[in-house]
Amino acid sequence: MPARRMLTMRHLRRIMRLHHEGASAREIVRAVGVARSTVQDALKRAAAAKLSWPLPDDLTDEVLEARLFARFGGGARFGVRKRPEPDWGQLVRELRRPAVTMVILWDEYRQTCPDGYGYSRFCELLRAFQQRLSPVMRQHHVAGDKLFVDYSGKRLGISDPATGEIRMAEIFVAVLGASNYTFAEVTWSQTLPDWIGSHVRLFRHIGGVPRLLVPDNLKSGVNKASFYDPEINRSYGRMAAHYDVGVLPTRPRKPRDKASVEAGVRFAQSYIIGRLRNQIFFSLDEANAAIAEVMTWMNTRPMRKLGVSRTDLLESLERPALRALPSAEYEYAEWRLVRTGLDYHVEIESFYYSVPHALIREQVDARITTRTIELFHRGKRVAAHQRRYGSATRHGTHTEHMPRAHRHYAEWSPERFCRWGADIGPDTEGLIIAILSRRPHPEQGFRTCLGVLRLYKTLASSRAESVSAYALATGALNSKSVASIIAHNLDLAAPAQEGGSVDSHANVRGARYFH
Repeated sequence: MPARRMLTMRHLRRIMRLHHEGASAREIVRAVGVARSTVQDALKRAAAAKLSWPLPDDLTDEVLEARLFARFGGGARFGVRKRPEPDWGQLVRELRRPAVTMVILWDEYRQTCPDGYGYSRFCELLRAFQQRLSPVMRQHHVAGDKLFVDYSGKRLGISDPATGEIRMAEIFVAVLGASNYTFAEVTWSQTLPDWIGSHVRLFRHIGGVPRLLVPDNLKSGVNKASFYDPEINRSYGRMAAHYDVGVLPTRPRKPRDKASVEAGVRFAQSYIIGRLRNQIFFSLDEANAAIAEVMTWMNTRPMRKLGVSRTDLLESLERPALRALPSAEYEYAEWRLVRTGLDYHVEIESFYYSVPHALIREQVDARITTRTIELFHRGKRVAAHQRRYGSATRHGTHTEHMPRAHRHYAEWSPERFCRWGADIGPDTEGLIIAILSRRPHPEQGFRTCLGVLRLYKTLASSRAESVSAYALATGALNSKSVASIIAHNLDLAAPAQEGGSVDSHANVRGARYFH
């Protein structure tokens, strides 16, 4: 059978044509580029199969190959020997199981069919079957290995039930590599909270975790795309660490790296947008409920080439190879680098949280969730607070974080701020005293005092005194209110009443408070 391995049907047709035109064996060898024995063998086979040039127009390469390389049987009659065919679709599915190779599948095939195809022909036919599948199915992915994630380029409209205004929602799509099981949902944006939240719900839905996540180079997942050393977003990396899953972004400008998810995205789009085009949704929950039904329909339909559904492959092939979920779901956290102020507090969303006073002016990492604020210094957690919202007290201070008698920053004392105020005038001194006395701990007012004094740098002392008097009279005891008084000239339009005493104001506790 050497000629069969060396020749293609195109070569055989050319040999027959040249022979018919009267070319010698040597000329045919030079023209086709094969051995003389190969040419002779091909001509013998053509004669034995009673084939002559020109060949019939409807004679395909498959039929020609079968006739040329068939064996004789039943006396003098020339016939085609039909080798037993395996279930190619089943073999493709088996090839996706961990550690399964073509050698193993061929050994099993020959055990049941001893007169079946040889190894080379078996591999050739199996690869040919894979080539006839869709691009997403052609890639070889091991069960439980990769999960491709991305956003669809198209969006789904959600109507406001009160105004009728349509807001567009993003479609998140994930495709498991081996089973092609597809998960989809809509979120309002592609920002980190929505991106990570979709992953958490995805893992819960499939009931396990793959070895690798393969995202596109979306900013929510990858800070810096690189062929050799991509920089993963820190919050995304924390989520991946929680689930013990690796992140392998697709290479820039390498579309084949994400063929699975792109084919899955297109398929999911046709199901979601195409089949739901006539429905009107008034909330994300309503849209996701409809999407879940559509995706169930898509995943349970048998695939034409493989004869089984994506759900069947998930249950039989993919899910047993997935890693177990952790005991608790990941809670989204945002990370920020913040600097501790002079009052040993850090500012997060206009609220202040204390750290040990020794960390004044130090940078700390803040882990922010919907419920807690955790602060880390050089990888060690130094503080944890319940997150504050709305009208809650703006300062969260732990007593153990406070310095004893302000030894570590004696120069930043209430007395010093009062002296700075007195250098401008008595009303400004009174305003500083009022600001400090309003706080449970005077040092919590340091930021506000600094802000007010900074605003006064560009004002004449007389104007600063006028602003301070007006602020005391109206109870405007924060830097934003003082800035508004200055910007709108409120102190000039309605000056504070004369005869009022700073020391008698309700917000002033008096100088003795600080001794």
